[in-house]
Amino acid sequence: MNFLVSTQLIISILLVGSVLLQNRGSGLSNAFGGSGEGFHTRRGIEKFLSTATTTLGILFILNSLAFLI
Repeated sequence: MNFLVSTQLIISILLVGSVLLQNRGSGLSNAFGGSGEGFHTRRGIEKFLSTATTTLGILFILNSLAFLI
């Protein structure tokens, strides 16, 4: 049980950090007339942060479900 708690703490800190490091201009405000940029693909660090955020989110959910067992 101690291992799950420490793992959850580490994953949550990393998840918050990866979300905060994401590009700030790509939020919901662009859908309602934000900047005039078109669609672009993610490259380099943007792609890494997006993948890391998704992976950490999945790990967070799986670790939370492990608490139920």
